[in-house]
Amino acid sequence: MNSFKTKLPGLIVCLAIAIPAWLLGKFVPVVGGPVFSILLGMVITLFWTDKGRFGQGIKFTSKYILQMAVVLLGFGLNLGVILDTGAQSLPIIVCTISTSLVLAYMMHKIMKVDVNSATLVGVGSSICGGSAIAATAPVIDATDDEVAQSISVIFFFNVIAALIFPIFGHMIGMSTTSGDAFGIFAGTAVNDTSSVTAAASTWDSMWHLGTQSLDKAVTVKLTRTLAIIPITLVLAVYTAKKKSNTCGKAESENSFSLKRAFPMFVLYFIVASLITTIVVSAGVDARVFEPLKTLSKFLIVMAMGAIGLNSNVVKLIKTGGKPLVLGAICWAGITIVSLILQHVLGLW
Repeated sequence: MNSFKTKLPGLIVCLAIAIPAWLLGKFVPVVGGPVFSILLGMVITLFWTDKGRFGQGIKFTSKYILQMAVVLLGFGLNLGVILDTGAQSLPIIVCTISTSLVLAYMMHKIMKVDVNSATLVGVGSSICGGSAIAATAPVIDATDDEVAQSISVIFFFNVIAALIFPIFGHMIGMSTTSGDAFGIFAGTAVNDTSSVTAAASTWDSMWHLGTQSLDKAVTVKLTRTLAIIPITLVLAVYTAKKKSNTCGKAESENSFSLKRAFPMFVLYFIVASLITTIVVSAGVDARVFEPLKTLSKFLIVMAMGAIGLNSNVVKLIKTGGKPLVLGAICWAGITIVSLILQHVLGLW
């Protein structure tokens, strides 16, 4: 109880940031609540440097509330959706994710980008933006500055994609009588759900396709999100082994453990996904999990506010050039690979 009391002031501050950020995200979905929250936190911390008794609650929110949000995110994932998408989009999804991760690793080496920042930008670009970053950050022990920077990079290219992809799709000759081609393109080449929705909805409106493009894009995007599971597990094992290798021989024998290699919140995330899959397969309407999905999104917004409060804005601006270039390269690589594979597979 005493521990909770020490954290309560910081939790209230993060909640106070999350509520207006959530509402702003609803009003401007292409930006989204997490971005508004992290920006509000950054602005506040410019004038509020000594957090004092609020510090423990803010730190708790940025770590454990974020992990709780990731677990609840699992209730929005139906593993059976992979079978529904079939061979049509899975090769594109696998190749675009692989492209982004490989490019992020290469640019980390070539440009000397911090390994955590490169990992977060690569994962965020390839899977599902802020949600993937939220799931990955605790696994690789990323700092709040690194999370804030990667979120900012992903947001920048989200907005660009939402604005130009519908025009670009028409320029390169995508079918205007069916939404499948553009839906797959938006679902694989845009990384955040809100931006995927914005781009696909714009395409449907342009060509009077109802929700054809949107339905396809959301399905493909959901399938991409499932990649959080193997990616976080691989990174967890890699991080745990890396830590054990930096210890002395006597320490390293005891430093690698199953719990450290497979963080419990990731395992709970998988369990939540399995529960969703089983329940939906049994005939229960997937909408029964909507409240948990909504709570997950709100908790992510709340955690991003805490991360913003712990971020050094001046440092982010000074070091932001390389991550931004890295994000551009990953984004371009995903876009090119998606288009090439769709063309090869005869989808447009």
